[in-house]
Amino acid sequence: MNQLICENFEVFKTYEGKSLPTGEWVLVTQEMINAFAEATQDFQWVHVDIERIKKESPFKKPIAHGFLSISLLSKMLMDLVVVESLTMGVNYGLNKVRFPHVLPVDSRIRLHGSIAKIEAYSDNGLKITWDCNVEIENIEKPACVAEFISLMFE
Repeated sequence: MNQLICENFEVFKTYEGKSLPTGEWVLVTQEMINAFAEATQDFQWVHVDIERIKKESPFKKPIAHGFLSISLLSKMLMDLVVVESLTMGVNYGLNKVRFPHVLPVDSRIRLHGSIAKIEAYSDNGLKITWDCNVEIENIEKPACVAEFISLMFE
């Protein structure tokens, strides 16, 4: 897997405005969808009721929750970006979130992203705005497009 590996924040900051390597494919399974439904208590039938989906859904198969694709952003970014001096990272927020296409069960997704902005945060931290586009294999429109903001600390 291609990764952006930086020794410290000074090196990482030189990547502001640049694209990240393309992420590895992640398979979205029914088990993941069910676990997400359980965790969020969102049991809408289009996600979990297989028999009803087959009869009533225009998609004819389960679709993942839109927020499932957002929740995978942290993992996909951590897989792509390594800052060796990092001691901790946390989610800060989201901007401009959209779900242009449903995410069918058993689809593979991957992240295309860039580092839009890097700002100082407290004495030993950075606030990073990531431009994220979650591609669905063999589907033209993405599952999710978002500005994702995180904090990193050395």
